[in-house]
Amino acid sequence: MDLKGMHILVTGASQGIGAAIASQLMAGGARVAVHYNSNRARAEALLAANNTSASVALGANLEDPGAVEGLFRQSLDALGHLDALVLNAGIFTPHPVSEPLDSWWRTWRQIQAVNLDAPGLLTRLAIEHFRQRAGGRLVYIGSRAAFRGETADNLGYAASKGGLTSLARSVARSYGKEGIKAFTIAPGFTHTAMAEQAIAEMGQALLEETALKELTRPEHIAPLVAFICSGQLDHATGTVIDINAGSYMH
Repeated sequence: MDLKGMHILVTGASQGIGAAIASQLMAGGARVAVHYNSNRARAEALLAANNTSASVALGANLEDPGAVEGLFRQSLDALGHLDALVLNAGIFTPHPVSEPLDSWWRTWRQIQAVNLDAPGLLTRLAIEHFRQRAGGRLVYIGSRAAFRGETADNLGYAASKGGLTSLARSVARSYGKEGIKAFTIAPGFTHTAMAEQAIAEMGQALLEETALKELTRPEHIAPLVAFICSGQLDHATGTVIDINAGSYMH
């Protein structure tokens, strides 16, 4: 996929799905702002592994709106402009209703801050920037949970991903004639550090609900993101693309 000349910000890109996406984009020739929360060394190792000095690692705590805006501004400073944003960063923190209310609510708010509020603010900033450049693309990494729901211990996660999907569709409908396209990719359980504990606990039961012989891996998702960023899927703006090993179809 030829992405030469493209400048792209990927959130949550130091590991997992985000790292696979950033690597795929850099392999295609894009300059990438690789966002990380706290693991700077891992983000810089990703840049080194891709043998690029044209991309940059940028740290930001997405729970902090000021840091979110700062990440966007730093991306522009480092790359000059942005052609696409990949809104991948997210957290999956169980918070059963058996917890004390204040603890449950604290986790709920943290999930919304990272999974929905930060993408919302970045979307607002991106729309302003893309309008000045006659267009751009937003790729939201959602979840099948937005459609089939999640377990009782993960109400906040499902709610955040439902909001993310609605946000993407609203952007696509509202700004398409200005050249701004938006897409949602909805994975199921994927082999990442965030999901490994749940995968280990649920074991064979997860495989039994899939149509394929294995769970999704980050490298199964990354090529689609590159394809979207290339512009060759623009007429699918507003759509949700499921990548979940056939575990949920709609």
